[in-house]
Amino acid sequence: MSGISTNNPRFPQLGVNRRLALGGLALAAALAISLVLVFRFVAAEQERDLLAWQVRLGIVADSRAAAVEDWLAGQFDELEALAANPALRVYLGELAPDGSDTAEAGYLRNLLTVAADRAGFTAPPVGPEVPANVTRTGTAGLLLLDPQGRVLVGTRTPPPFEGALGRFVESLPARWQRGETRALLDLHYGAAGRLTLGFAVPVYAVQTDAAAQNQVAVVLGVKPVEAALMPLLRQPGAVEATAETILVRRQGELVEYLTPLADGAAPLERRLALSTPGLAAAFAVSHGDGFAIKRDYSGEPVLATARHLAAAPWTLVHKIDRSEALGPGEARLRRLLAILLLAIALAAVAIGAAWYKGASRRAAAAARRFEEMAARFEQQRDFLRLLSDSQPNANAIIDLHGHYRFANAAAARRAGMDGRDIIGKSLVSVLGPERAKRYAELNREAREASRTVAGLHRFADADGVSILQSVHVPMAETAELPAGVLLVEEDVTAAVGEREHRLRIERQLVETLVSLVDRRDPHAADHSSRVARIARAIAEEMDLDERATDTAEFAGRLLNVGKILVPVELLTKAGELSDGEIRTVRDGLQASAELIDGIEFDGPVAETLRQCRERWDGSGVPRGLAAEEILLPARIVAVANAIVAIVSPRAYRPAAEADAAIECLLADVGKAFDRAVVAALVNRLDNHGGRAEWAEFLAPPGRKTA
Repeated sequence: MSGISTNNPRFPQLGVNRRLALGGLALAAALAISLVLVFRFVAAEQERDLLAWQVRLGIVADSRAAAVEDWLAGQFDELEALAANPALRVYLGELAPDGSDTAEAGYLRNLLTVAADRAGFTAPPVGPEVPANVTRTGTAGLLLLDPQGRVLVGTRTPPPFEGALGRFVESLPARWQRGETRALLDLHYGAAGRLTLGFAVPVYAVQTDAAAQNQVAVVLGVKPVEAALMPLLRQPGAVEATAETILVRRQGELVEYLTPLADGAAPLERRLALSTPGLAAAFAVSHGDGFAIKRDYSGEPVLATARHLAAAPWTLVHKIDRSEALGPGEARLRRLLAILLLAIALAAVAIGAAWYKGASRRAAAAARRFEEMAARFEQQRDFLRLLSDSQPNANAIIDLHGHYRFANAAAARRAGMDGRDIIGKSLVSVLGPERAKRYAELNREAREASRTVAGLHRFADADGVSILQSVHVPMAETAELPAGVLLVEEDVTAAVGEREHRLRIERQLVETLVSLVDRRDPHAADHSSRVARIARAIAEEMDLDERATDTAEFAGRLLNVGKILVPVELLTKAGELSDGEIRTVRDGLQASAELIDGIEFDGPVAETLRQCRERWDGSGVPRGLAAEEILLPARIVAVANAIVAIVSPRAYRPAAEADAAIECLLADVGKAFDRAVVAALVNRLDNHGGRAEWAEFLAPPGRKTA
């Protein structure tokens, strides 16, 4: 048998066919993989769009739920502030047992009327307004009830105790026994056919704790709420045509729509069964804080997200039609899918046609392109590192486990390490336990809140005290780096030290001026320092920033600096002053602002002094400013000056007790003084140690200082 000749012309053809077959299989595999990747890409884009809408709807739902919660909490806060009013509790204990209309009842009625006007528990009664004996139905009001639900005193024309309101009042004793401190009368149509809410809080006897056995009355507030509550559901700046935010609640096996609907249904008109297939509202009341694609009350497919409310048995639902939310994206993805499939088909044809001739040439060209891209990437990376290293502040990227993934030259120098060695090390090993703990907490806060946070820190070491400011920016995961936080650290020791030095100089200047005034008027030597102490305490109680707090304190200390212009013989005169002498003293006090006008304080100290004699009702001097025009530090100093004056002895009267002084201030709330400032002073005295703090100049109960 002869062997097979290698010169047989068939063998080269077989080799070519084999290569073509292998190439065809490779092309088919590439085509299949491309199709799978395209469909996965489209599916991923759809999921991304859906996730983006989930986040978007969730932001709106959180915003509207917070607005409703804050509004409900505000109503209870108003009633609780009224229930804690010392004057109310005192006069309540002095009401006549037979319910006769005494002076105490008149005072309480006036107090309730003012509180109702301020908090919105007022509404015109329903019925003809004619001079005849015609009953008019009240729709809102504030009332004081005894523990058994009987009316002690209230505003004019309160709503009748019938229907839902009557049952609510009957349930209050059992609620207080269960330890509840807030009771809500849920949404209902009141006696006049208006959408109504009711709020109730207990009132406890004077100088007792908040226990059921100490309850002496109930503050009940009823008001129509459609005009106040419904606007809270509208998101500012929303442009979606089908977006809608509604409130729902569960009623047995039904879900009830509490707010007006886009199809014209009125509040409380629409009820649907919880078992309705795919109902968005049913999903919301059952699952709470969730997101899903469901159907709304009209059967339309919608994207819906829900939030349970803590202050009321309601669930907030924010929804948008699926067609509006996902329709444009799905159309775009369909076009993109068609383009990608066409591109794959064209690419397959082109590759199949050119593969045999140009495979090696294309590979070489691709390799050159990759090399060029790699070189450009290296250049960009080097350029970015150069920019980072040129920054004077320390920059570093910290991963979720607290390890360095990047550090610029400043960060490496501050750590005393080489830039390459710091990568992979923990915060503790680089910064030490104290700094690492603080930065780790701020990193966690930035990640959880998805926002930039900052902190100011003082650290002591062998070289002294350093003050560092840190900024923490959350970073999403990238191809190069995992998720983490960008940490920017700046040494602000010099800047903060300069500010503190300037503040010390200001305090020394103020103390010098005050001591000069005190020497001229020894009878009021401690007045300014006491006003300053109380003014600062009130500002801290109101949680004002450092600038406003310092302004109130400095203004209090400089309140009487104008006495420098008053003759000493007038300041020390023992007898009565004439009208002209009184004007001289007052003009000197008013000159305090002009004397310090050229000193550059951090805050408006001079303007605060100008406004200290302005009154809340606009009748003050020198300009008669309206309430909202008076600086908050000036309102604070006015209250502090008043209480110091009342508790300080004078030649014509002894010192008053602190409680009596507070009564005087409360009597002038809304006329001379800001209610919020007086409330902060009372809170400091009664709850945060004010009486002990100022014991040296507050006359204790039962003792009058001559």
